[in-house]
Amino acid sequence: MQQNGSSGSNGSDGCSGGGSGGGGRDRQALSFSPLPAATTRVRRFIQERRTLPLPRVMVVFSAAGDTEKPSDAMSSSESAEDEFRKPASPTPNLALSKPLRPPLGSQEQEFPEVISLNVGGTYFTTRLSTLRRYEDTMLAAMFSGRHYIPRDAEGRYFIDRDGAYFGDILNFLREGELPHRDRVRAVHREAQYYAIGPLLDSLEDIQPLTGEKVRQAFLDLLPYYKDNLERIVEIAKLRAMQKKARFAKLKICVYKEEMPITPYERPLFNSLRFERSDSEAKLFEHHCEVDVTFGPWEAVADVYDLLHCIVSDLAERGIAAEQQCIGVCDKHLINHYYCKRPIYEFKITWW
Repeated sequence: MQQNGSSGSNGSDGCSGGGSGGGGRDRQALSFSPLPAATTRVRRFIQERRTLPLPRVMVVFSAAGDTEKPSDAMSSSESAEDEFRKPASPTPNLALSKPLRPPLGSQEQEFPEVISLNVGGTYFTTRLSTLRRYEDTMLAAMFSGRHYIPRDAEGRYFIDRDGAYFGDILNFLREGELPHRDRVRAVHREAQYYAIGPLLDSLEDIQPLTGEKVRQAFLDLLPYYKDNLERIVEIAKLRAMQKKARFAKLKICVYKEEMPITPYERPLFNSLRFERSDSEAKLFEHHCEVDVTFGPWEAVADVYDLLHCIVSDLAERGIAAEQQCIGVCDKHLINHYYCKRPIYEFKITWW
């Protein structure tokens, strides 16, 4: 005990050594007494913490309206430190957060009086009132201000459509002008896309669309017409590929009468007027040995009219076809009756 006391005094002398009087008393007043071991560990922890890298803090954002209080185990100093080190919420950039398209319900887009258009790479300039001439059209809806319309690099309003016939659309909207006959079909397709009802009505009242309506009324009598047309193309293509030839030939039967069975020798009655029973009619049923058969039908249009339709529709698909009559079906049916349906040879040229 005595030794510990001496040691303590030596320590005090060391701290107050040098000088005398008031200066020595000041230094003696500033001296610290030995701290407990726990306090010393705290000081050492604080000193070491200053040199260590600061720990990462994970910030958890609670949902709106969450009023849950922090745990009681968290000390006030740690809460203050986390609050101090919590990153400030960034200020939103209004320029970057601006939507590219106007939101629904926002104010309608305004257009200039003169509109520059880019229709599939072809440029046009027209008035806004021209595009809005008829209300129930796609163009009027597009430039009503309620829809977003993209622009090209030059600022023109862009329409992703072939512009070859858009000039005819504008000419009708401006002055009611109709296209030339050779452009009527193509302009009619564009008018259907833009839903311009008055232009569609005007085009359907002139050639060639008027004639097409009459022709289609005739073809409606032959519900198998389109299927037979496809069959002609498929058979001709297969035969040309098998023979490695430029063309292919088909035999096609085209007849108009319901029962084109005529007596070949010693006719007993007029077969076109004679009404047969069901059992007798089956005796005359047969299929001519041809590739495709058209008929019968009831209309003023005759066999040559149907042949013209077949050749024309093949030409619309870029297929060159020629036809000629090569005889009749001479199949024996019953007694002196033979089939006399005409047979035509079609020559399909592929190149």
